[in-house]
Formats: sequence, C-alpha cells, structure tokens
Amino acid sequence: MTLLGAGARLVDVAGGRTLAGAELAAEVGRSMEALSALPTGVVFARMSVDLPSVLTYLGAFESGRAIALIDPALDADVLAGLVSRFRPAAVLSASGDAPEGYFVRGDDWVRSSADGVVPHPDLAVLLPTSGSTGNPKLVRLSRHAILANAEAIAQVLDIDADEVAPTCLPLHYSYGLSVLNSHLVRDATVVIEPSGVLGRGFWDAVNTYGVTSLSGVPYHYEMLRRLKFDPAKYPTLRTLTQAGGKLRDELIAEFNDKMLAVGGRMYVMYGQTEASPRMTTVPAERLAEKLGSAGPALPGGKFAVRRDNGSETTHPKIVGEVVYRGPNVMMGYADDESGLAKGDEYGGVLATGDLGYVDEEGYLFITGRLKRIGKVFGNRVSLDDLEQAVRVAAVGIDVVAAVAAGDKVVLFAEGADKDICKDASRALSERLHLHVSGFDVRPIETVPLLASGKIDYRTLEGRL
Repeated sequence: MTLLGAGARLVDVAGGRTLAGAELAAEVGRSMEALSALPTGVVFARMSVDLPSVLTYLGAFESGRAIALIDPALDADVLAGLVSRFRPAAVLSASGDAPEGYFVRGDDWVRSSADGVVPHPDLAVLLPTSGSTGNPKLVRLSRHAILANAEAIAQVLDIDADEVAPTCLPLHYSYGLSVLNSHLVRDATVVIEPSGVLGRGFWDAVNTYGVTSLSGVPYHYEMLRRLKFDPAKYPTLRTLTQAGGKLRDELIAEFNDKMLAVGGRMYVMYGQTEASPRMTTVPAERLAEKLGSAGPALPGGKFAVRRDNGSETTHPKIVGEVVYRGPNVMMGYADDESGLAKGDEYGGVLATGDLGYVDEEGYLFITGRLKRIGKVFGNRVSLDDLEQAVRVAAVGIDVVAAVAAGDKVVLFAEGADKDICKDASRALSERLHLHVSGFDVRPIETVPLLASGKIDYRTLEGRL
C-alpha cells in the first residue's frame, strides 16, 4: 500500500506552487532516484518545513528506503554523535564541513565508503527519542505501523479529499509527520507553510488556501487563548486537534465551545513517537462529556494498565502503567547502526511509561508520568500534578514548568512577577500540606520549548 493517495496535493506557499497527480508523482520519482544513488544504509534528512523535505520523505517511503528525520536545529555535537554511531549513507541538507568518512556533494554529506549495515526491509522511518541535547536513541517504525496509524487516524477524524491541513508542526516531530501521513493517504491537501500557528503568514495561508483543520500541542493552545483566537474569522477552519501532552480541562472546554459555536469540532488525542505516534482520539461529540480523558484506543488498538505486581487489568479506576497493543507499535529502538538490521522486538506491545486508568467505556485517563516524580522533604510528588495545581490556583500563571531539585521542586512561571510566584508557592504549600520552602516558584520570561512545542525540561534543569 502506498502512503501517497492518487488525489493527494501539496501546496508550497513559499514557492507559490501546487503539486498533484502526475506532477507530484514525477517529483516523488525524482526524489526516489536521487536516494537510490546513495550508498547502503539509512539516510539522515534534516527536515525543514518546506517542499524539498516533504518530497525527500515521500521518496524514501515510497521506495522503501529507511530514513531518519532529523531536527535541522539539532545541536552540532549531537548530530556528530548520531552520524558516528549510525554511519548513515548521507546527511541531506547538511551544513558546514563534512565529518570524517564523508564528503560534501551539493548540500549533502555523503559517506565515502560504500559498505554499511543494510536496514531491516520492514524499517521505514527513524525518529530520535529526545530533543536538542543528550544522546538520543532512534525509534524504529515500520512501513506497516506508519500506514496503519495513518489509516486509523484518518478514519476517526473523517479525513477525506476535501480536507486541507497546514504544516502546523515540525515534520521531524512525530505528531507533525502524522498529520502529513493521515491526510496524504486519504487524497487530502497539505499546505506547506513554515511560520506555524503563531506566525502571521500562517493565518494568511489559512484564508488563502481554505485550510480546514489546525493541529497543536498544549503550548499552542495557551498562546492562541492569549491571542483571543476566534474561529469565526476563518470560515473554512472547522476542526481542531490537540496532542503532545495534556491540555488543561478548562482550555479544552473553552476551545470546544468556540468550535461548536461555528459548527466545528475539536478532537483531543494521546500518543507517543513509539506508537507511530497516535493511540487515542476522543470523539468530538463526546468531548465535553469526557473532559479530561485521552479517549478510547484507535481502531485496531487496545489498552490495559499494569499494576505494581506486573499483572494487567482493564478494571475501571485501577491506576497503573498504561500498556498499549496495536499494529502501530514500533519495532524497537536502535542505539547504533547494528540496531538498524534488527526485526520487530516489541510484538505490538508498548509499555508507555505513563500512569493512568481506563473507565467503564474504555476511555483512557492519564494521571501522570512514571519518571516525572520529584521529592519535597522526602515526600514523592508528581511534577505534572504540581504544574496543573499552579495553573488552576487562579494566581495568574498559565504556562509553568516543574523540575526536581534535590529535596524541593523548582517551578518556572512564564511572565509572572515575584509576588505572583510567592502566591503560587503558598498555594502549593496549602494544597500539599508541606512547608512553603519546598516549592521554589521562579519567574521566567519565556519557558524554553523543543521544536515540537513541548517544554524543554533539560534546559531548565541546567538553570538550577
């Protein structure tokens, strides 16, 4: 099965060009030819939000060439480490001097040696596990997993040939890639516009090209609220989707009401890169009723929770680690080039690392993250819960990030002054019945974000 539907279209806003039908197929074919001329091995592609990057990805997928999608802003040292460990056939859209063992060809680094590890034939896409720093592994996603997830998402969102989706999110981010996949597989149109939902050019494109949907992570919705987003200004825009972390319930209700008022719909979803990436969608017609839920599993998937003793259950209200089973689960991780040749190591089962429970109707509720735990004077606290507690404390803080700091927790509050931070510390102290000194709420001009729009906790840890 192909990812590129016969009626799919790409609109390149920057180039003023639309590709469809035979012309789009020819461009993808040229990308396939260019990739086939490279040495053996996985291809690294630095994925900007532009037409060449999309065509490179489609050329790789359609030709069966394994491709790793790399953040173009990735730290140079991290990229060098990845190149050393995985010895890719080439690094496309590279910059600067080529590392040892590579030569420069146009904008690319090409490996000098023809010898390399042949990736497993099922392997299609690799995505790094972390953001701009660290020593990331690569998530190995099969062609079957990518296609299964694209079809399941298209089914629950009712995507058809009339849909027009913009590139709201980076294409190296699994959610952004998922939006692209789920629309192209259903003959829909993708508008390639690089400025994102907070850029003026994006909203011009929404009106010019009749965009029908918008996808965002929680930070985007916090910002849209500040900008007083009004869907009535955009007559064709009638669908909102949200994933990439838990959006606070009051914002879900607010945006859902906005969309209902104009005859639109909002979908809340949950996923992980390791699941290609989406696992749930709350049906739009039940969003208000199921506020706070991540929704039921996508078609073909199912959930259970794993208790401390290792047993699994679907009994309502029992909290444990969320375990997902479905055709979209990754093949596994790769630490170096030897891992590229491995087959499926997970068998369609993913222990998510998230805590949650499943209600009587099979709707999943996420309550926290196993590793997002801090200590305040020896008492274990959920960092995610602390962030939520600050947001609902009505002290004037909407964007906040909590990190563990020894025997206390530091919370960075965006745009807050010192008095507001003191109010937040007192509110946490009263809520958890722990001394106020255990909650160090600090003002910060802007909470740092990864390219995906998620909070960059590692950078914040470096500021302690």
